Amino acid sequence: MTAGLEVDLHVPDRVAATFGAEPGSVLAIIGPNGAGKSTLVRALAGLLAADGHARLDGQDLLQLSARDREVGLVFQGQLLFPHLSALDNVAFGPRARGVARADAEHAAHQWLARLGIGDLAGRRPRELSGGQAQRVAIARALVTDPRLLLLDEPFTGLDVKVAMALRIELGRHLAAYDGVTLLVTHHAIDALTIADRVLVLDEGRVAQIGTPEEVSQRPRTEHVARLVGLNVVRDEHTLTAFTPEAVALSLTEPTGSPRLRWRGPVADVSPHGDAVRVLVHASPDLIADVTPAAAAELGLVPGREVWLSVKQTAVRRYATDPGLPGTVAP
Repeated sequence: MTAGLEVDLHVPDRVAATFGAEPGSVLAIIGPNGAGKSTLVRALAGLLAADGHARLDGQDLLQLSARDREVGLVFQGQLLFPHLSALDNVAFGPRARGVARADAEHAAHQWLARLGIGDLAGRRPRELSGGQAQRVAIARALVTDPRLLLLDEPFTGLDVKVAMALRIELGRHLAAYDGVTLLVTHHAIDALTIADRVLVLDEGRVAQIGTPEEVSQRPRTEHVARLVGLNVVRDEHTLTAFTPEAVALSLTEPTGSPRLRWRGPVADVSPHGDAVRVLVHASPDLIADVTPAAAAELGLVPGREVWLSVKQTAVRRYATDPGLPGTVAP
């Protein structure tokens, strides 16, 4: 029997994904809206019909009913039972599997305590904050000791500080979890800090899979490049990546040392730390970080036509096909 997760799953016109994950690993799934991330999660959970196979520790999940799959699931909206207390919400899973009430409640109490909300066991969902309710949802998913944990945007909609605290807490628990975790997220920080590997979905297909470092340094889609703060330009079988700080803006065509250059209208101007981040529709869309003084001097407002340029020494080039030899510069 092969341990871990082996997936070759197809949902017609929505997802066709092939990948694997080792026991104890956390695989972050990222991609633009409509890429098929939630569809993939729902298919693995048994909430959506799919073809192919999804073998968990050698057993094909697609041949089992949703109830019989050893899967824990957390959605961004918690989806707690509104008429049950936090304790009863968490104890529901073990009870549904035939565990005696006292044992189920004992396990629920333990998980609520681990997640720092043991004192809220008697409260109903409407009496909990968003962060507290999400902790209950995570406890409910983990209490059954699932072999596969599916987390679909678990931090979305939470206050930034609450999300950060929960991210740290969840990361600690996942480090000791020996099952497989799939974490759907649109935050680069999740992929870079919680995950062991990252899978990029684009238009329902796997566009890239690798370690967080590999994906962040050599993103193969514009969406991922944006997430990790890079610009990426596609040129046949080569991608060229560079940081927003490396982009110079001007109102006239740049001259001088060899440069890559583009022209287009400003689409958005917004603060970004101590800088001003400028989005330009330049085929492809590119982002530049400039000083507030430079933004004022250039009169950067939406619609203003600008030139963008990058020195050849500031770019990194690599092959679009991971099987082809790629060049990296500088």
